[in-house]
This record gives sequence, structure tokens and C-alpha cells, in this order.
Amino acid sequence: MADSNITKHALAEALKSLMAELPFEKINVAQICERCEMNRKSFYYHFKDKYDLVNWIFDTEFIALLKDEHFGSDYEERWAFVEKTCQYFYQNHGFYRKALQIKGQNSFSDHFREYIRPLLAERISTLFGKKQLDEFTMNFFTDAVICAMERWLLTKECMPPEQFLGKIKMITEEGARSICRELLQLQEST
Repeated sequence: MADSNITKHALAEALKSLMAELPFEKINVAQICERCEMNRKSFYYHFKDKYDLVNWIFDTEFIALLKDEHFGSDYEERWAFVEKTCQYFYQNHGFYRKALQIKGQNSFSDHFREYIRPLLAERISTLFGKKQLDEFTMNFFTDAVICAMERWLLTKECMPPEQFLGKIKMITEEGARSICRELLQLQEST
């Protein structure tokens, strides 16, 4: 198992270094293997294709990031987790900027969507009082998060994560306060 992980990590580092030099669509498996001095058979033993490798990089690094996370019920702890996530993407901005440009079947965007959807479902269910969430609600919130993250990361000179998160937090909190004020005014007027 250790050798398998060493091989996977070597292939991942090779792909990352190639992505720093070339557009993803111009990279092929032969180049990845050549970069880390492995043969194609080794690559295909571990991965279906280069798209699978991109997704493995995300899964492995993101799971390592989440490994010691405690998703408490504290509001600030939740924002701290979102900040940690944004820091990770910012530190790996070059890689994810190119990964998010992958289109079509097996795109990283689709993989990212499927990965974060359950995390969002858990949080949104809590906000909605543990109600069963319908497909429309989940798509609405998932699309909002994905679109905001992609827009941020696809910008060549993206703003620092603290600034990005500050804007998201301000919009979220001010929006919630405004809606509460309007609902309170509506109740008082009836």
C-alpha cells in the first residue's frame, strides 16, 4: 500500500508541474509518466485517465485537510472551516484554476460539485430545521457555492482568501439581517 501511494503521489506531482507549464488539454499520460520516470502501465494501474488523477489529487489533499476538522455547532467554527477551505484553494490556485477549466465528461467541476453537495446538504438541513431538502433547494445552494468559488479561483489574480471570505460573510450576514427586518416589519404591520 505504501508503494502504491508513493507512485500515486509521484504521478500527482508530475501532473501538477506539467499543469504549471501547459494547458491541461495539451498534457497526455505519456508526458506525466515521462516527468516522473514511470511507464504508462504504472499510470493505468492506478488511474483511469488524467481526469481521474486530477480528481484523486483533490480528494487526497482535501480529505487530509478535513481529517482533523471538528464540525461543531458553533457559528465561528463553521466559518473557520470555510476559511481553511479557502486557504487551501488559494495556496493551490494555479492548479485549481486550470482544473476548473476542464470541460466535458469527467470534469473537475462536476467532481467538485458531487463532493461538496453532501457537506452543503448537512449544513442546509440544519438551517432549515432538519427538513428533507428537495432537489431544487440543493441545486440552488450548490450552484451558488460552486459559481462563487469558480469565479474567485478562475481569476488570474484572485483576491486573498480572507478578502473573499470577508465579502461572502458580509453578503450572507447582511442578507439574513435584512430579510429578518423585512419579515418583522411585515408581521408588525399585519
